Amino acid sequence: MPDNLENILIMKPSALGDIVLALPALTALRKSFPDAKISWLVRPEFAPLLENHPHLDEIIPFDRNLLAKAFVSRRAFDALFRLIRKLHSGKFDVVFDFQGLFRTAILTRATGCKKVYGMSESREMAHLFYTHQVEHDFDNIHLVDFYLKMVKAAIESCGMPAPAQAGVQFELPSSPADADSVNRILANLDIQSGEYIVFVPGSAHVDKCWPAERFAALADKFSSEFDLPIIAVGTNSQTALIEKIHNAAKTHIASLAGRTSLKELVELLRAARLVVSNDTGPGHIASALGTPLVMMYSWSNPARIAPYGRPECMIAREPYGRGLKIKSTNPKHSVKTITVDEVFQKVQQQLNP
Repeated sequence: MPDNLENILIMKPSALGDIVLALPALTALRKSFPDAKISWLVRPEFAPLLENHPHLDEIIPFDRNLLAKAFVSRRAFDALFRLIRKLHSGKFDVVFDFQGLFRTAILTRATGCKKVYGMSESREMAHLFYTHQVEHDFDNIHLVDFYLKMVKAAIESCGMPAPAQAGVQFELPSSPADADSVNRILANLDIQSGEYIVFVPGSAHVDKCWPAERFAALADKFSSEFDLPIIAVGTNSQTALIEKIHNAAKTHIASLAGRTSLKELVELLRAARLVVSNDTGPGHIASALGTPLVMMYSWSNPARIAPYGRPECMIAREPYGRGLKIKSTNPKHSVKTITVDEVFQKVQQQLNP
């Protein structure tokens, strides 16, 4: 008789785009184990993306910044103790470490779980903590496929047949309250819902950012062909970057930097006519939502993290010729090699198919 998994833990605390890429694995687990309790360990700032997800039962906060002070702060030590106790009391039947770093790998030991799945080539010696090491190879180079490979291995270890392939599914539940909030923001900007373009010009990594003057030049090309307003989104810290783009462009660019919550950002991207983005979290959200998209890649290997099943949305140098490497050091892969005309051509293909 096949074994059943009643308590499942996914460890994927960050980053935002990587969390999005792990969503199909969550759906696959729910389909195979409809009655299981599924928990997800995630950083608090990214937790709203998972709130009210129909396939998830529990969110376990992982406050990395606080926990890093555990040996110098009593408050942080108490928080770490509570997290360890929470993980141990979960009585998990299986743990998936999709992060693949020492800090999550060592927490798998705190669960006491006898089935821990992780990548055999994990960094920081994380693989030493896994009971089941899964190889990341050319048949599953994309992270979506690799996470699904780990799920498949766990399902088969229970004596169950691998789930039938019904297409990879990205589930990002809508939030009517946040959609209403976005509509009010748009109304204040005199922008109609569904009739705007979104720029995502920032990133946590500066070397992933397409030059600001090219975003400005792209905006001006838009104004000559498409009668659509442009909204730039980002964090508070990216306000100056968006202001730089606005000042360099002849056309108006509305800035929502720091003015949307994560859930509002999802709704803003869901209703957009098109999104132009660096390789960063909001771009991956737009990809998962199926929103028309142009996403530019730099040093990160596009074959691992490109818009899944949407090659028309990607611009990159040698996107499928970089092997299994996570990151390139070849100057020809720089995002700065991507021209305004290349991006505009992709935009035309998206808006005028």
